[in-house]
Amino acid sequence: MASRKLKSLVCVIGVFSMAVAASAAIVTDFEDLSLAAESYWNGSDESGGFASGGAWFNNNYNATYDSWDGFSYSNVTDTVTSGMAGQYNAITGVGQSGSDNYGIGYVGWDEPPTITLDTADIINGLYATNNNYTYYSMLNGDAFAKKFGGQGGDDPDWFLLTITGTDLGGVVTGTVDFYLADYRFGDDSQDYIVNTWEYVDLTLLGVVKTLEFTLSSSDVSEWGMNTPAYFALDSVVPEPAAMALFGLGSLFLVRRRRG
Repeated sequence: MASRKLKSLVCVIGVFSMAVAASAAIVTDFEDLSLAAESYWNGSDESGGFASGGAWFNNNYNATYDSWDGFSYSNVTDTVTSGMAGQYNAITGVGQSGSDNYGIGYVGWDEPPTITLDTADIINGLYATNNNYTYYSMLNGDAFAKKFGGQGGDDPDWFLLTITGTDLGGVVTGTVDFYLADYRFGDDSQDYIVNTWEYVDLTLLGVVKTLEFTLSSSDVSEWGMNTPAYFALDSVVPEPAAMALFGLGSLFLVRRRRG
């Protein structure tokens, strides 16, 4: 009887392990990308993007203006530099869980930052935060953008990351919104600008082939959004895996009690 229970438990462990591995296989933590210390890649090789894990990240580099949009990646640890000089810096200074590399997205003029999966699948989620340029622009204001909250701190400002999933046929499967800053609270003490890695659940998007990222802000003018159009991401998904292991542990305890 004990041997039968053990075999049953081993089978359950195998199923959970395969499920966790399958979901983790399509997600990148950018650690498979080579970078010198305190450096970044911005597409200046004009390769049009980069592959990491089981996905392709688009990049559009303009050699004439030394500008880019789409995705870059970085391991810069400086969290103090503001302005354009801080565009490749995640405000956290490190990747999620203390890893070296992380991604930087910029919504420019060519096409939005887009992740294309090698194989369509369900993405559990990813981690997002601000980069230095955007964080300090919202915190203090700059020559182009306002200080969030205004001088009195009461302006209901916000900065929103929207992630849109599409399937193999290019049909939109859904959208997920995540506020990188929110000053709409009646109590000003609740206002925030994200400066830590925060998990964004994407399971509601279902099976997707691509993830497209756009940004919007309360601070706009006739020329468009004034808030610098950047975000940082690190697509590690330990929370769903942890939940699976938690469920496995609970099942084991139930089996022990029933045995």
